[in-house]
Amino acid sequence: MLALFNLGGGEIILMLAGALLLFGGRKLPELARGLGQGIREFKKATQGVTAEVQNAAEEKPARKFLTHSSSQAERTVSQSPNPDGGNI
Repeated sequence: MLALFNLGGGEIILMLAGALLLFGGRKLPELARGLGQGIREFKKATQGVTAEVQNAAEEKPARKFLTHSSSQAERTVSQSPNPDGGNI
């Protein structure tokens, strides 16, 4: 991932030292904890969305089958010789 931003060890140390000076030693662990919780929430949300999409993809053929079979039943009923149900 660090190769994506083309960062070396020196640049990372410089950024961490800047963050330490900017936020202070007491605030830095609290910020890191909040960042970790945010990442955890994001992963949980993406997993939930992925699960819903997979469930919807699995349910789609079942709905198509039910729609097809119900339309066949309607055609069978409408093609009957006496639609009002009386004897011929």
